Order: sequence, then structure tokens, then C-alpha cells
Amino acid sequence: GARDYLAGRGFSDATIDAFLLGYAADRWDGLLAHLQSKNYEPADVLAAGLVIEREQPEPGRSPYYDRFRHRVMVPIRDVHGHVIGFGARALRSDQQPKYLNTPQTPLFEKSSVLYGLDVARRSIRPRGKAIIVEGYMDVLACHQAGEDNVVASMGTALTEPQIRQLRRYTSTIVLALDADAAGQAATLRGLS
Repeated sequence: GARDYLAGRGFSDATIDAFLLGYAADRWDGLLAHLQSKNYEPADVLAAGLVIEREQPEPGRSPYYDRFRHRVMVPIRDVHGHVIGFGARALRSDQQPKYLNTPQTPLFEKSSVLYGLDVARRSIRPRGKAIIVEGYMDVLACHQAGEDNVVASMGTALTEPQIRQLRRYTSTIVLALDADAAGQAATLRGLS
């Protein structure tokens, strides 16, 4: 399960706790049922991007189902540490896509968020630079290894709002993206 996957990637309990990593159960309605038991309205859960509306609802069944199932859950936080969305890593090889994000919501616009900035901002200024990697797991591994001035662009091209956020802390930005073709293309986009 999720713990085995995270342990296999070498993540410590301290890292799992610091980044609030979790697990989405392998159920179609696990989160929805839990949130409804806490008096959340399904329309609000839908607006938060946590459930999907069925195209053809069936009588007697909920018109919604959980977006995230059998995945490692990675909370995405704003610069102040408030959870604004989620990234999720598939646990089965046949699950597609491998990484799934909360869709754009009133709280979460992926192009203006850098994953890990809420933690990394304390180290960027003293270290004199910010390092940008591609994904959540890269950020976790770097922070666990003591490189805590690392953030992720979450697989998107760098945007002006992301750069503006980093410029509050440093004028030196290092791109450390994957060495594959997609990473090289992202590096070139980021440089431009």
C-alpha cells in the first residue's frame, strides 16, 4: 500500500509527517461518505475538486464519486501552509494517469503555485537561491536529504506568478529538471 510505496522510495516517517502525506482508499465513495458524515455538502466537495460528477447518474446511487482512489495523497499548500489542493500518485502500475492533481478550483490554480514553497521559503533566503525540480517526490527527497530550498513546478512550465513568488526570497533560481526529453524541454521553456 501507500506506506510500502513511501518506504520503498526511502521516505522517513518524519518526512511523511512534515509533508502530511496520506492515502486515498480504493473505494468509489470513501472520501465522499466520510465528508458527508462530517456535514459537508456534496456540492462543496465537488467545488473543491475532490469528487467527480457522474455523466449518467443512476437511481439510488450518489451522483458523485471520489476523484482519488488507491493513491498516495500529497497535500499542496499555499505559501502560508494552508492546503489548497492535492497531488496523488498511483499505487498500481495499471492506474492512469500516474500522477493526478486536483483540477483548477477557486483555491487552486496550478500555474501560480510552487509545491513545497511553504517549507522551502525559510531556507531560500539564507541559502541565496531557490532550486526548482519537477515533481512532489523530488521535493520530498531533497528536503529529506537536507536540501530544503527546493520547490516543484508540478510538471508545468514555469510561469510568471511562480517566478514572482520566488523573487520575494531570492534573485537566483536554479532549474534542476529531469534529464529526459520532457525535462529538457521544460528547462528551455523555463529559461525563456
